[in-house]
Amino acid sequence: MPVDPRTPVLIGYGQINHRDDHDPVEPVDLMAAAARHAADDRVLRAVDSIRVVNLLSARYRDPGVLLAQRIGADRPATRYSPMGGNVPQSLLNRACLDIQDGRAGVVLLAGGEMWRTRSRLRAAGGRLAWTRQDDAEVPLAECEGEDVPLSGAAEERIGLDRPAYVYPLFEQALRIAAGETIEGHRRRIGELWARFNAVAVANPHAWIREPVGAEDIWRPGQKNRMISWPYTKLMNSNNMVDQAAALVLTSVQGATELRIPSERWIFPQAGADAHDTYAIGARDELHRSPAIRIAGKCALELAGVGEIGDIDYVDLYSCFPSAVQVAAAELGLPTDDPARPLTVTGGLTFAGGPWNNYVMHSIATLAELLVANPGRRGLITANGGYLTKHSMGVYGTEPPASGFRWQDVQSAVDAHPTRPELTQWQGTGAVESWTTPFDRDGKPQQIFLAVRTPDGSRTMAVSRDRDTADASVREDIAGATVDVHVDGTATLR
Repeated sequence: MPVDPRTPVLIGYGQINHRDDHDPVEPVDLMAAAARHAADDRVLRAVDSIRVVNLLSARYRDPGVLLAQRIGADRPATRYSPMGGNVPQSLLNRACLDIQDGRAGVVLLAGGEMWRTRSRLRAAGGRLAWTRQDDAEVPLAECEGEDVPLSGAAEERIGLDRPAYVYPLFEQALRIAAGETIEGHRRRIGELWARFNAVAVANPHAWIREPVGAEDIWRPGQKNRMISWPYTKLMNSNNMVDQAAALVLTSVQGATELRIPSERWIFPQAGADAHDTYAIGARDELHRSPAIRIAGKCALELAGVGEIGDIDYVDLYSCFPSAVQVAAAELGLPTDDPARPLTVTGGLTFAGGPWNNYVMHSIATLAELLVANPGRRGLITANGGYLTKHSMGVYGTEPPASGFRWQDVQSAVDAHPTRPELTQWQGTGAVESWTTPFDRDGKPQQIFLAVRTPDGSRTMAVSRDRDTADASVREDIAGATVDVHVDGTATLR
């Protein structure tokens, strides 16, 4: 069958790790280097649209303008993304639609962070330098989407304000729903993360490639302190990296005109996007994600994939073990299949977690695997916020029969039930889930609690009593009676 010349195709995929402490380059230079790994100068000069993933280590008015200058592109249209780990896949989905509909010819997607260097320089009293753009000459980049609040007033009033606290709360909910013991559960997620580490060891693009055993992952140690129960440092995303990745997309006609060998073509076959309830406490169950289930099923159907077993490679967004387990359960994937690991990179702990841009690396790594194994297909999942915003992509070496297809499935997600979340509530309830942050000296600080009220609603609370916090990591307090006060503090009975 002839291929529609407008069919989008991924023709370039580059990654770079910067490890030279004596050469603190700026993020846009790192992105330019990744772009040169993705394509030659002839292709980069043909780029007419640059879309950059939101950066945290530097602040540019329009990084796409600087990137265009670095690669020799002639004044391409530029866009800048909102925050979120879902962004790289979501940008790719939109780029494919723009190419297919004739709104763009050659699109460069790029992202990069110098967070390791920025942190090192700041600790020494210095700062990371980057190119300053004149306010009068360079307007702010057009935003590709919008930032949305990722938590509600109930979470904010008690300080439940960062992923390192929220994802272990999901982890406890998973354990409680499965009826696991605390010790057995910690061992199991240590084994899960050891399998991710094994993939990173074999991945030349991974930041950490040293083998780490399961017990060394789940058990706290001198170099692996507890962050928030039950997660150690080696169960958290590793943002202390200097990494960049870039992807180049065009149409089949464009790839032919640019003389890109067809054996390097990767076809984005389908995509889907959706989000779960923004307020964490309003989710029906803390260990479930209707958006992952519905968007994943939709992307597979749009790609003509009969079932998840027909997918050869999978990369589940892996900022924390709970994110992987929830996604695997919703998609129907076993977590311990040796023939099909749940990552192609090694995950954000070991391959590297460059803030919003990890998925650019997972797509590039998947592309390399598909080129080396023609006829196979892969699934990418991307997650932003607190298991909040989700984007899916299905890729293969064969063109999709009906062209690239994408769907926003938010209406189907919104039809699912949510749970009433009470911002200010006073009374006696039961512990639904909890997590206990530790200080740098290895001592429990406080407990964040998800509490079920007698009528089945949920409220979020905090106990700052050190003795209670210490008990919460030695005992299973699931279902324990708790008194919640009007200010959001709680007392365990």
